[in-house]
Amino acid sequence: MKSISKSNAGDQLPKELKSTKKAVEYSLSAKVSEFKKMKITSSRDAHEYIRQFYNDDIHIFESVFILLLNRSNHTIGFAKISQGGVSGTVVDVKIICKYAIDSLSCGVIMAHNHPSGNTLPSPQDKQISKKLKEALQWIDIALLDSMIITDQEYYSLADDGVI
Repeated sequence: MKSISKSNAGDQLPKELKSTKKAVEYSLSAKVSEFKKMKITSSRDAHEYIRQFYNDDIHIFESVFILLLNRSNHTIGFAKISQGGVSGTVVDVKIICKYAIDSLSCGVIMAHNHPSGNTLPSPQDKQISKKLKEALQWIDIALLDSMIITDQEYYSLADDGVI
């Protein structure tokens, strides 16, 4: 798969600094090709699209994915943010913002599964969604939805007015 690549920041340094300091390099990348691109017009569309990232492990451990969208809500990339245990995982807002910036996204949809099958959001689910929404607003990117997915159904925090 192709990835969004970060140009080598060290190439832009003056010659005398190149030998003494190295630019910070990182390898995080959002997947931007070799996946089905489509327009997302509803939480149902988002749920059906994001479901492709989950396999039988949807019953085993919690995983967080983001869907990256352009201004017309067409998918331009996705990324797996984390994978945890049976009852939780870590969501790093900085990493999500990094993916969104690198892909020049205008919108982000975050989704995670609940292996228990319960679609109700926990207080932590609501808190991280609000924190992410605020962080993305600073860089002019919208958090369009935060979703909880189970093997049979889904819950949209946006549809319910939580975010």
